[in-house]
Amino acid sequence: MDAHNHVDDAARMHCISWLHECCPPLPEPGGHRGPRVEVGVVQKEITVGLGQSDVAVILGAPNIVTRDSQNRETWVYDKIATEASFSQDSGSVFGMITGNGRFSTGRRDSGDVNANAGGNYARQAGAASLTQRTLTVVIKFDRNSAVESLSYHATTF
Repeated sequence: MDAHNHVDDAARMHCISWLHECCPPLPEPGGHRGPRVEVGVVQKEITVGLGQSDVAVILGAPNIVTRDSQNRETWVYDKIATEASFSQDSGSVFGMITGNGRFSTGRRDSGDVNANAGGNYARQAGAASLTQRTLTVVIKFDRNSAVESLSYHATTF
C-alpha cells in the first residue's frame, strides 16, 4: 500500500463515518424494516373506505395523529430518505529517457556522455453526493374509522 492509498482510505473512512452519524442507514435493496411508505404503495393500496387497521398494516404507524372538532382522526406520515454516493478516479503517467554516447572534438578531447531525464504526473479526483427524498401522506378518516380522503406530496432534492 503506498502513501496515496493510505490517505484515500483515511478520507473514505472519515466520509463514511460522517455519513453514518448524520444519516440513518437505508435498508438493503430487496429487504426493508417494516411497512414501506412510498408513493406507489399509497396510490395502489390506500383507497377511500379502507379501515384504519388495514391502513396501519399497509403503512405502519403514522408519525402524527390528530382529531378534529367532530372527533375524526387524521393520520400524517412524514418520511425522509437520504441517499449517499461516492466515486473516485485516479491515474498517473511516468516517463523516462536515458542515453549514453561518446564525443570527440577532433583534437585530444573525447569522453563519454550519460544523460537521464524523467517525469511523473499523478491525478486523483472524487465526487460525493447526497440526495434527500421526502414524502408526506395525509389520511383523513370518517366517523366509522374508514378512509375519507388522502393526499400526498413527494420531493427530491
